[in-house]
Amino acid sequence: MKKFVAALAVGAAVALAFGGAEAKDWKKVRIASEGAYAPWNATDPSGKLIGFEIDLGKELCKKANVECEFVAQDWDGMIPALQQGKYDAIMAAMSITDERLKVIDFAGPYGSEPSSFIAPKNSAFGKMAPEKDITDLTKDTPESKKKLEQLAETLKGKTVGVQTSTIQANFMEKHLPKVTMRTYDKIDNAGIDLAAGRLDAVFGDRSAVESIVKGDQNMTMFGPSFSRGVLGRGVGFAVRKADGDLKALFDKAIADANKDGTITKLSNQHFGYDISIKQ
Repeated sequence: MKKFVAALAVGAAVALAFGGAEAKDWKKVRIASEGAYAPWNATDPSGKLIGFEIDLGKELCKKANVECEFVAQDWDGMIPALQQGKYDAIMAAMSITDERLKVIDFAGPYGSEPSSFIAPKNSAFGKMAPEKDITDLTKDTPESKKKLEQLAETLKGKTVGVQTSTIQANFMEKHLPKVTMRTYDKIDNAGIDLAAGRLDAVFGDRSAVESIVKGDQNMTMFGPSFSRGVLGRGVGFAVRKADGDLKALFDKAIADANKDGTITKLSNQHFGYDISIKQ
């Protein structure tokens, strides 16, 4: 939460500096991505950014008729760097949340997926089958309340790893405050600690934790999966609040990519299922 406070301060300063700026004639857009959150975004052996968001970003830029350049940026500090003008937008599996909307804006969303847990197969959690149904946290229903209470009891006395400054960290703080949470700069590092026995479970976007499971046959998904509520409204194309024209440009590009099946095609290619949001 401290990082959001810092981002709020930076956002306020930038808003004062650029609040009266005229609309830009966008010809080139610099887009930041983490490069460490496969299959959303990753880095190949040569250091080149790859993944779903890189491929989608290229298609969106074609539809917006702008030239795009992708740059790598560590997750921690990504929003302040956007505010400081180091790039123009972010495509890094960043969920649209009320907290982030205080300092930046989003075009989209262009995708959404549930958040899930993984643990070693030989652990007590590893013997719990993953639930097929996804618990929607948009409304505080008796069913969702019961699910969260059961989860809190299951994880009592355990340590769960999440990536820092993410919707999963927000989920843990709000719904599982008595469960020990350990944060990591990258989700892969949480997976390393899980394999080494320094964590009991890892909680993250389904595709991200599935990637860890695919890379380690001793890991498995378990228990419930959750969506929406504190977990956000979907993943969006982040921009500065002063750049409403850029938001509008990419809102249209995302709508067009959704309509013509581009997002569905790339989803199936990178995830193996469709993460597009049907309006």
